[in-house]
Amino acid sequence: MDAEEVEFVAEKNTITILPNFSENRIYMISGDYGPFNPSLPVDVPLWLAVHLKKRQKCRIQSPDWLAVEPLTEKKREESTSELFTAMPSDHYMEVSMAILNNASDDVPDADQVRTLVKDIWDIRVAKLRRSIDQMIRSQAISAELTNLTLMEINTVRPFLTKALDHLHMLRINAEKHAGEQT
Repeated sequence: MDAEEVEFVAEKNTITILPNFSENRIYMISGDYGPFNPSLPVDVPLWLAVHLKKRQKCRIQSPDWLAVEPLTEKKREESTSELFTAMPSDHYMEVSMAILNNASDDVPDADQVRTLVKDIWDIRVAKLRRSIDQMIRSQAISAELTNLTLMEINTVRPFLTKALDHLHMLRINAEKHAGEQT
């Protein structure tokens, strides 16, 4: 699964919008959404929220976790923990980037929020790389990855699979060489 496919999956998350139009219901293959009344909150998939925002048909209410205070706390928690902590959303990076790239005017302190999300991402990816390094050094053949998001796993997948393939080949060659010397 590549990054675009992960983003596609993330766009199915529901988000609250404040429409500025009236419509009974919108009938789509993925489901029916609405009714839409001006300034009355309604939950829709992220992809529909972004589409309506681009057409200036709504304001997006950012999720509670997409604010300076909860993200600052999450950054502190992630920095101090040895293990990966549970994120407020399984698709925190994709959701936050979709909202910040398309509706930054609807997010209070958007620049600071963007920086905090990026900091959390960097901390988690660095921690993931250290974990992979420890796994390879200990010659483990499996690892438990709890509290990782699909996008985080997806970023290290190409490197990890190649590294494990190379280790496997080295082990086979070492065993073959040891067998020849006996």
